[in-house]
Amino acid sequence: MAQYESEFTSFMREMLARHPEWAAEQDSGRALLWDRKVDLAEQEAFRAANVPQHAYPYDVNCPQK
Repeated sequence: MAQYESEFTSFMREMLARHPEWAAEQDSGRALLWDRKVDLAEQEAFRAANVPQHAYPYDVNCPQK
């Protein structure tokens, strides 16, 4: 018995077969946003600079610290 394949999946398979260069463009786009080196010192500095927020900062009766 054959597995179900949606219309969108079959459409994308057909388009990627017609345009194989899209895979390289997709990889370069992903690398632009996601494939980055993590600077642990900078990440720790951001965490240390975090200021806790009050539950509702617009309340006039909320004590400001």
